[in-house]
Amino acid sequence: MDIIHLLPDSVANQIAAGEVIQRPASCLKELVENSLDAGATRIQVVVRDAGRTLLQVVDNGKGMSETDARMAFERHATSKIREAADLFALRTMGFRGEALASICAVAQVEVTTRREEDEMGTRLEIAGSEVLYQEPCQCPQGTNIRVKNLFYNVPVRRKFLKTDQTELRNLLTDYHRIVLVYPQVQFTFVHNDEILSELPAGTEKQRIESVFGKGTGRQYTSNLVEIHTDTDLVSIHGFVAKPEATGKNAQQYFFVNGRYMRHPYFQKAVMTAYSGMLPGEYQPSFFIYFEVDPQSIDVNIHPTKTEIKFADEQAIFQILLASVREALGKFSLAPTIDFNREGEIDMPLPDGTRPTNAPQRVIDPNYNPFRVDKGLRMKDERPTRFDYECSSFGGKDKSYSSKTPAGWEQLYPQNKGLRIKDEGLNSLASEVPETNAASLFSFVLSPSADPWQYGGKYIFLAIEQGVAVINQHRAHACVLYDLYMSQLSNAKGATQKLLFPDVLELTAEDMVLIEPMVDELRHIGFDLEQFGKTSYSIYGLPAQLGQQNGVTALRHILDAVRDTGANVQEEWRKQIAMALANDTAIPYGKTLTEEEMRDLVEKLFALGSYLYTPDGKRVMTVLTDDELQKRI
Repeated sequence: MDIIHLLPDSVANQIAAGEVIQRPASCLKELVENSLDAGATRIQVVVRDAGRTLLQVVDNGKGMSETDARMAFERHATSKIREAADLFALRTMGFRGEALASICAVAQVEVTTRREEDEMGTRLEIAGSEVLYQEPCQCPQGTNIRVKNLFYNVPVRRKFLKTDQTELRNLLTDYHRIVLVYPQVQFTFVHNDEILSELPAGTEKQRIESVFGKGTGRQYTSNLVEIHTDTDLVSIHGFVAKPEATGKNAQQYFFVNGRYMRHPYFQKAVMTAYSGMLPGEYQPSFFIYFEVDPQSIDVNIHPTKTEIKFADEQAIFQILLASVREALGKFSLAPTIDFNREGEIDMPLPDGTRPTNAPQRVIDPNYNPFRVDKGLRMKDERPTRFDYECSSFGGKDKSYSSKTPAGWEQLYPQNKGLRIKDEGLNSLASEVPETNAASLFSFVLSPSADPWQYGGKYIFLAIEQGVAVINQHRAHACVLYDLYMSQLSNAKGATQKLLFPDVLELTAEDMVLIEPMVDELRHIGFDLEQFGKTSYSIYGLPAQLGQQNGVTALRHILDAVRDTGANVQEEWRKQIAMALANDTAIPYGKTLTEEEMRDLVEKLFALGSYLYTPDGKRVMTVLTDDELQKRI
């Protein structure tokens, strides 16, 4: 008996739909791209229940004839290409003829369409790949497609859709990827009868400002630098962020021939251009548009068409790197050396002499690793230092002294009260075991081993094996995180009322993000009320924020939730607590009294976990006796 057989079209279409239509955002992308290929200058997107119930795209494009309207929903039916060679000369967004067939296989679809030269249009209704009816109708020029009850006949796929907030964020993400590359087209996005986005036709810079400029407190594009390079291989233009305008929540977009793409290799080129300009975790925003010969790229390597292969990637990498570097240098954005700044290496002048005001480098024969001297440098394995006056180190501020602290020998008491377990880490990062907090605290803060502070950043504590070094900001963030999580669970955060309310301006995407978190924010002490479609009035702040800016704190919370993709209540709580803890923790550079250090360490060791912050950053490390002996 033969066992191989052809699948029915309905089953084959559902299988294909699993690759092309993964969620409502996939459907939106395909429909809007079809509108753009049809030459539309006005496109309206209407969504209900984040696309589950309805996803409608209305355009003023060239429309379809009666026959084309019916053929468009057949598998591999397309007007974009005619032969295999056309795949290497693509100028359209779609070309495989799979999208509409996939959509109607898993949804109920209604279409009305009319060409300019036709007096009557066509109305067509399809469900589960089956045509229910087709008839003439009166309708404006263009195409109106309504996709209802997505995945109605694939309950397993519908079950695995995320929450409405998450799916709406995905819809807006794909929407932004399209509108940023077609600024000449007017777009409108409506969700549950509320207009979330109205974008008039304009320039690329105006479109970027319209999408991301709301609520930044200043013109968003004023922080961008223009890049422009034309070569025989590629034309590159767009905008990159000034180094001082970078952050952890960066907007990074690549486009090629009018199509959004992901490209880690080209992203590395941009990051290389910023080398030495950014703090460790900061990222630059950029909007970079490539124009290349269609024959030099392959856009058909993934169903989503966002992964694109270039024939000359290495050459384009170098061109992009040079273009970004030129833009940053042209506007004098590269960092300069200030010879008067403490801690900078003194550079010789062209004639071989040194500036008279440059610090003089001398060999220090009495080098001591515990010397609190910010200017320590190493050369040829011999310790050196810069001999200059510094108010923070031996100057007017006596919080730190360039002399060896009196009684430093007491940092190594021969006490057997604490053991450090070797977990196979290097000697400079030994793990402190999760031991009894009370006994650990009583040993570490014994009268013969007082805590002391270095650099306004670290607290040093003596232990049997050497010296424990605690990052004071991260330690305080751990303590505050535990406090905020308790307040969120008990809804008992204290509120400090503002004399004059602040206004938090948001983008449509951030409004979607913040709406389900408002109750949690109120539990922790924020007094918020919605003010207009895309803003909130802030009448009160958590008491722990003190004089800090509430708008900034809320933006940090939104960034944390967005970056982690948190979409359930417990995850919101963690991100809210962590972002607020980082904002309100002891800042670096703050001098602490001995009592403050003792209090902080006592609270830290009272926590269930104190070695790492909730977001995975190390709080404590250990300098062992063996390592110290090698250095003294």
